[in-house]
Amino acid sequence: MNWRPLWISIHVSVAATIVAVVAGSLLGWLLAHRRFPGRRYFEAAVLLPLVLPPTVLGYYLLVLIGSGGPVGRFWETVFGTPLTFTRNAAIIAASVATIPIVTRQLSAAFSLSDSDVTDAARLAGATGWNLFWHIHLPQIRIPLIAAATIAFARAMGDFGTTLMVAGSIPGRTQTASLAIYDYIVTGRDREALILVVLISVLALVTLVIVQPKESR
Repeated sequence: MNWRPLWISIHVSVAATIVAVVAGSLLGWLLAHRRFPGRRYFEAAVLLPLVLPPTVLGYYLLVLIGSGGPVGRFWETVFGTPLTFTRNAAIIAASVATIPIVTRQLSAAFSLSDSDVTDAARLAGATGWNLFWHIHLPQIRIPLIAAATIAFARAMGDFGTTLMVAGSIPGRTQTASLAIYDYIVTGRDREALILVVLISVLALVTLVIVQPKESR
């Protein structure tokens, strides 16, 4: 049994979860505490990956990070190698698919945070980053952990977007989800079954973790 796809999935998912938590926390706070022209359309754009087909999302990413895209050209200028069809491209794909999940959950959590604590902190002189880091984030630590856990599970299961921008290169970009498809197509049913069971168990454990204690 080749375990490489599973370890690649874990690596990609952990990295994507970190990116999603950082970006989702900032975007969630922005949407919860700031009003600005076009906010409704900005929020819709942030959440758009939730409803776009993976192939459409993958196409947009290819335009952005491919050799002809702005991010892709910048990457090649700095590092001398293409960004697409690499592990980093897989991380980007999983991140883009999971950032809206974290943003949506944390925006709601920030909206419900204790305004009295925030007002007291402002009176004490807390502003900007200090207010966000020391006051807002501690108040949403439980929703933050839940959002991160779900983001990890979602990243583990990404297929279409990752395939579009990173391909399914064994030992490099072939995640567990991509390997399952490859195993089924090539008649390696036993290996596919093992990965299916492992991914299913991980997903089940994730759902158990994020359940409120009283419902367990």
